[in-house]
Amino acid sequence: MKWVRYQDDGGIFYGLLNEDRVTKTIGSPFTEYESTNQHISLTEVRILPPVIPKTFYAAGINYKKHVLEAAALLNREPNLPEKADIGYRANNAIIGHGDPIVIPKDATDKIHYEAELVVVIGKTAKNVSIQDSLKYVLGYTVGNDVSERTWQASDRTLWRAKNTDTFKPMGPWIETEADLNQMVTTVRLNGEETISFETNDMIFGVEKYISEITKYLTLHPGDVIWMGTDGTSKNMKDGDICEIEISGVGTLSNPVTRAT
Repeated sequence: MKWVRYQDDGGIFYGLLNEDRVTKTIGSPFTEYESTNQHISLTEVRILPPVIPKTFYAAGINYKKHVLEAAALLNREPNLPEKADIGYRANNAIIGHGDPIVIPKDATDKIHYEAELVVVIGKTAKNVSIQDSLKYVLGYTVGNDVSERTWQASDRTLWRAKNTDTFKPMGPWIETEADLNQMVTTVRLNGEETISFETNDMIFGVEKYISEITKYLTLHPGDVIWMGTDGTSKNMKDGDICEIEISGVGTLSNPVTRAT
């Protein structure tokens, strides 16, 4: 089942996507809902971010190859994480499928994509076991954790390096039936494949993160957890188009522009 959040002349709605047709619903995937007899082509609506989370969580470094390649670039010993670390991102940075990533005019050329699986929480979760954790997942979507690497290295926090407006594309929809073990993440920049990796080849998986988070924090319906990335990114520049595909989930595509 694919849940689409969209906008048309009547307002903002959730709908169920079947091939290229959206069935409008009353309610949302996080509440009780009813399907209507109103159907519309996906091309006739504006696709919005599939959810605006109450809390926006982000996994720390979570792929071994990413750690090794980053260490090699910096000419230092790799430091693999010993536990599932969690951070936060800001809702102001969220945009949807097709919306432009806007590079600030004073940013450097080191603007990188990070292809991430996004876990969408469907039920309130507290003190959840690893074995039961996936029961609290509504589904999955795709995220691009856009990062300004010079700011990331120089600022004491990640406030602008990670959270600049438009730096968190997410979408295009929530897929409720995807299989973690069958997912492959692929990045294409201007149609050229730059990265491909097994999505679930994480140091700490979705189950571990949900269990660890809920020892201390309550997860609520609509919260999201971005699960980290693998590989080394190329610089994105004005005029580029960045596509991130996660098999079984969908493809998130965004143009890139630089502010003047």
